[in-house]
Amino acid sequence: MTERTGQCLCGAVGYTLAAEPLAVRVCWCRDCQHLAANGTVNMLVPAAGLSHTGTLSEHTTVADSGNSVTRQFCPSCGTHLFARSSARPEFRVVRAGTLEDPSSIRPGMNIWANSAPAWACLDPSIERIERQPVPGGKPAPAQA
Repeated sequence: MTERTGQCLCGAVGYTLAAEPLAVRVCWCRDCQHLAANGTVNMLVPAAGLSHTGTLSEHTTVADSGNSVTRQFCPSCGTHLFARSSARPEFRVVRAGTLEDPSSIRPGMNIWANSAPAWACLDPSIERIERQPVPGGKPAPAQA
């Protein structure tokens, strides 16, 4: 197991990840596009393996699934760091771009690919899921 660290842009919030990511995915949902003006690379991690220093602000919305999603960010610089879903409170999403060494992980799939803009550069060498993957790793059926 590799311990990973990261922080926000201004350094006011730092974190340590003491667990291996369960999944690393490029998300093309509209919420992630609003956050990053692009797709975002996210790690799904056990909540118990993530610790942080500094104060976080939160914003909660209801996802297409109907679940509440709480996104956490630095109140000083606005860097989006973490997210959690009411459906799976035992996990956290960590934004890979905030890692000290983002090359220490590699995405394994594109999710919500049907929401990607026409100009998006989706890596054809990784799995493509049109919407949200279901627990257990199987893709949800594509919606027309």
